[in-house]
Amino acid sequence: MPRPTARYVCQSCGAVYPKWSGRCDACGEWNRIEEEAAAEAPPRGLGAAPGRRLDLQPLDMATPDAPRRTTGIAEFDRVCGGGLVAGSALLIGGDPGIGKSTLLLQVACRLAAEAGVACAYVSGEEAVEQVRLRATRLGLSGAPVQLAAATGVRDIVATLDARDGPAVVVIDSIQTMFVDALESAPGTVAQVRASAAELIRVAKRRGACLFLVGHVTKDGSIAGPRVLEHMVDTVLYFEGERSHQFRILRAVKNRFGPTDEIGVFEMTDAGLAEVPNPSALFLADRRGDVSGAAVFAGMEGTRPVLVEVQALVAPTSLGTPRRAVVGWDSARLAMVLAVLEARCGVAIGLNDVYLNIAGGLRIAEPAADLAVAAALLSSLSGEPVAHDTVVFGEIGLSGEVRPVGQTDQRLKEAAKLGFARAILPRRPERPRARRDGSGDSAGLNGAIGLIDIAHLEDLRPMFADAPAGRRMRG
Repeated sequence: MPRPTARYVCQSCGAVYPKWSGRCDACGEWNRIEEEAAAEAPPRGLGAAPGRRLDLQPLDMATPDAPRRTTGIAEFDRVCGGGLVAGSALLIGGDPGIGKSTLLLQVACRLAAEAGVACAYVSGEEAVEQVRLRATRLGLSGAPVQLAAATGVRDIVATLDARDGPAVVVIDSIQTMFVDALESAPGTVAQVRASAAELIRVAKRRGACLFLVGHVTKDGSIAGPRVLEHMVDTVLYFEGERSHQFRILRAVKNRFGPTDEIGVFEMTDAGLAEVPNPSALFLADRRGDVSGAAVFAGMEGTRPVLVEVQALVAPTSLGTPRRAVVGWDSARLAMVLAVLEARCGVAIGLNDVYLNIAGGLRIAEPAADLAVAAALLSSLSGEPVAHDTVVFGEIGLSGEVRPVGQTDQRLKEAAKLGFARAILPRRPERPRARRDGSGDSAGLNGAIGLIDIAHLEDLRPMFADAPAGRRMRG
């Protein structure tokens, strides 16, 4: 019998090459191509069944709403779109030690103890006793959750496919699972893809909710092939620093709810505690009347969130000024700095610039441009932004300040937290508010005054001591 030839597979995207190379031409990753034994036939999973004719149904049939199973953890249910859908598969990724296993153990115990749902926790990395110790430490040892330590997908599928199989299953983690029909080692592209496919197939057939824990790479993405994210219904990322007590659960894909929704948790001795009002938490340690700080009224999914943008502009002794960014896009900061100097004549380029989003939250919304510009001008001039003012708006390359969506929700959240004024883009349907902030927002009954600006240069008079440079306003 001829020996099967070896092949080289990229562990990031699954591309196959006849020989090894340092860089994958498909995804551009370096040192991710590894040798695998070529199978004599395409992998068939755990078995093949004879084909049958599909039961085609018309599109105009009435379909009942899919019932959702709430976990009792409001922040988790919010991220999932209101609860768990039967037959859905959820992939949860995050850095090691961030709290993925703790959160899912809490979810399983809450469902089993309060809702009477049959839950199973299958660990491929820890022994059963280790999981029990964690549950005891969290005060969850009395929950009727079934535990198992296994890595064989065939055995797990047989357990889930039984008549008394669980309704909620946690697999921790998918990189440790393996299908014995494949020769490759656990964690490789073929094993991760085949294991996930078999587990998702049996979960959808049985109507069970499947949680898959995924490892992440150095750049923060789910380890393994990108096709894994397309196979599941929901992809959640657990963000935050291990040295910080706050954790952000973010939905980047959800077939049953909105994306970019976040849930905020706080790491305590009793596990992860949900934070119902993230804005008040992120602003709890804020000091008023400090230069270089501005409060940004942002949107995370359907929820308005207020966070503090901190900037520090300092002289440099180096030939190339330093730019350090935490929680925001560094390329976006470079654009704002260029617009300030080229369109507004603010001499800022020969200084070190440090930008931080307080609270550990990462912001990807363009509406934070104006808050970043206000924080930079405040730090450069030494004049603080008024402590009762929120800022939001998108900046264009010509210096114009563009309107952003969901303005009323942002203003209502600011008014609820006691802010009196807002610096925001000018909207065509509303007359320009007076510079003293006495303009009123419709629907807020005069609770918050508005300062509308159309160009970034309109923001500079609020910080009169900002050093000027050459002006190139177009």
